[in-house]
Amino acid sequence: MMLNWQAANEAIFSSPVFDIALTVACYQLGLWAYRRSGNKPFLLPVFIGFVLTALLVWLLDRPLAAYELGAGPIMVLLGPVTVALAVPLYENLHLMARLWWPLLLMLVITAVTVASSAVYIGFGLGGSDALVMSLAPKAATTPIAILIADSIGGYMGVAAVVVMLTGILGAMTGPGLLHKLGVQHHAALGFALGLSAHAVGTARAFEISRQCGAFAALGMSLMGFTLAVCLPLALG
Repeated sequence: MMLNWQAANEAIFSSPVFDIALTVACYQLGLWAYRRSGNKPFLLPVFIGFVLTALLVWLLDRPLAAYELGAGPIMVLLGPVTVALAVPLYENLHLMARLWWPLLLMLVITAVTVASSAVYIGFGLGGSDALVMSLAPKAATTPIAILIADSIGGYMGVAAVVVMLTGILGAMTGPGLLHKLGVQHHAALGFALGLSAHAVGTARAFEISRQCGAFAALGMSLMGFTLAVCLPLALG
């Protein structure tokens, strides 16, 4: 019996596990390359996995809507992962209580700087109102940023891409740059990564130490909350 290749391909592409398998395989290739390189920052698994996944989806001529639907179950895992961050946060609660004043000051300065710089640079380069509003919440993690962008008149898709690129770039360059600036304490290093590079920066911080990851999770959470409250009031 001859195998109907067209029917076989349609069956594979329509399978609910195809997009999940594609995404996981690309990430594993990125993780393998990252470890083989000795954890080089420019080979972050998230970055390599993102590039490979996007390239394969394009080469396979797969509709983006179909990929989003197929890979949707992966997004469900974000909830348990986010809740699990409460464990290292609780373990470092005593240190966070002692450092609340410098942490609060750092949060305010960073939030004002990243949001205002995105707005002024966007308008300075001739960007439209909607485009600039899409750039403003780039320091918030993706689920929060796309909702902020939508509420202030931006594009949700553009905001998602900008947030992802911000996180990847911050995770790649942040630790090395902070070390050169003399930032050695893992609490300060992690908080800075969480504020500027949100989820990707938090994942990178956990590679440095558990304490660094805990403060990165704190920074990511506080930045998301701050921008969610303040940006719609300031720019809506």
